[in-house]
Amino acid sequence: MDLIQKYFSNLSTAQIKQLSELKSLYFEWNEKINVISRKDIDNLYLRHVLHSLAIAKFINFTPGTRVVDVGTGGGFPGVPLAILFPEVEFILVDSIRKKIIVADAISSSLKLNNVKSVNDRIENLPGTYDFFVSRAVTKLDIAWGWVGNKISPNNVNSIKNGLIYLKGGDINDEIPNKTIVQQLPLSRWFDESFFEDKGIVYITKQ
Repeated sequence: MDLIQKYFSNLSTAQIKQLSELKSLYFEWNEKINVISRKDIDNLYLRHVLHSLAIAKFINFTPGTRVVDVGTGGGFPGVPLAILFPEVEFILVDSIRKKIIVADAISSSLKLNNVKSVNDRIENLPGTYDFFVSRAVTKLDIAWGWVGNKISPNNVNSIKNGLIYLKGGDINDEIPNKTIVQQLPLSRWFDESFFEDKGIVYITKQ
């Protein structure tokens, strides 16, 4: 938690409590349903929680924003973001049921009333949403093909609605047609060596 508070110093008492509880909850659930590797879970706050919260360095979601976490796995980046933005609606989507069981159970334990879990493929999700977030579940152009037609045209944030992707490396061969793309290194916000090759990609319609 010291690592989280190093970069997010304005957390409320309730948020600190919820973020602190993530360790015991994920360790407990990971014994039942393996969603995080043993190596990674020992670095839960660095590799999963802080990595997820990088999105909050890029955008401060306006209350009422609707955000879909594509391929949430055990709840990343959706659960940490939902703690940070209690007035934003998060829909956690994953096609693998056991992963959604974990994400849903942890959200319930933390009493995150702004989270809904959906066990389905993202292509089947009805409706439109403000932002889609994800931790590099596939190539950018494929992910955009899944969500591009589900992005609401009504913008209520400081940037246009779109896809926010946690992904580093060369993305030139993955850029979808008729989009505006911005890529930033996570090292601009975080000092730890883990983030040296990590990035964030924002895609919106032209």
